[in-house]
Amino acid sequence: MKKFFLIVSMILINIISFGKLRVGVTLQPYYSFVANIVGDKMEVVPAIRGDIYDVHNYTAKPEDIKKMSTLNILVVNGIGHDQFIYGIIKSARMEGKVKIINANKGVSLMPVSGMRTNTRIMNPHSFISVTSSIQQVYTIARELGVIDPANKAYYSKNAQVYAQKLRNMKAAAINKVNHLKNLNMKVATAHAGYDYLLSEFGLRVKAVIEPAHGIEPSASDIKAMIDIIKRDKIDVFFVDAQSPNKYAATIQKATGVRVRTLSHMSRGPYTKDGFEKFMKYNLDSLTNAMLEVGKSRGR
Repeated sequence: MKKFFLIVSMILINIISFGKLRVGVTLQPYYSFVANIVGDKMEVVPAIRGDIYDVHNYTAKPEDIKKMSTLNILVVNGIGHDQFIYGIIKSARMEGKVKIINANKGVSLMPVSGMRTNTRIMNPHSFISVTSSIQQVYTIARELGVIDPANKAYYSKNAQVYAQKLRNMKAAAINKVNHLKNLNMKVATAHAGYDYLLSEFGLRVKAVIEPAHGIEPSASDIKAMIDIIKRDKIDVFFVDAQSPNKYAATIQKATGVRVRTLSHMSRGPYTKDGFEKFMKYNLDSLTNAMLEVGKSRGR
């Protein structure tokens, strides 16, 4: 009997899903954005596996190509974080067939901090921010409304509700540290993924240890960071919560700098509330670090 009900449930799910547009997403934040916007009107599908740490260097699998051929719409970062997806689209012969939504269309982009060359590269980690993420939510909702005009108002309303939820999170975080006027907290980071979030709190990254995203720093890179932290009196060194960061202990021991973590939201399950959990972690970690520095200065 239990097996019978399981089979019936699966059939009902297939019936409900049949005919729905399938929206693929390249990054976990976009799954949360789209899932909150479309509700039950579309099916949201991760375009790649969720157990990948560094999608910058992602290598397509046969299952990715097969999945791409089933998508109607694809939400992409579009500024370098998911370049691999265009190869998958081509391999699946979906060029011109899958409707691509560039989530960062209209977002005010920041250059990557800590570049070792004079080349100016725009930072693709715009989703590690409340403000730019809200812009992306509205862009996605607007584009989906064009593709599916019958549900345009529904998508717009859901985007507004979700955006307000994110605004409330940011407002609560700012309220925690609003008394820290002119804190001038000096920050260094493991890589350049956190520029957007830090800028929302009036912070600018003084140094980045990784020579490029995902590239393990050399002994000379670590020595250079230690020198910078000492010279510029860096208050906090933020490292990736999902990465080993073997060099962090060495740097902390040599300088006494506070080492704190921020999440890159680069691995784990794709869930509707994943972005909220990820952003709350980052907001808590950042504001707690600011409070620590403020306390040390008698604020």
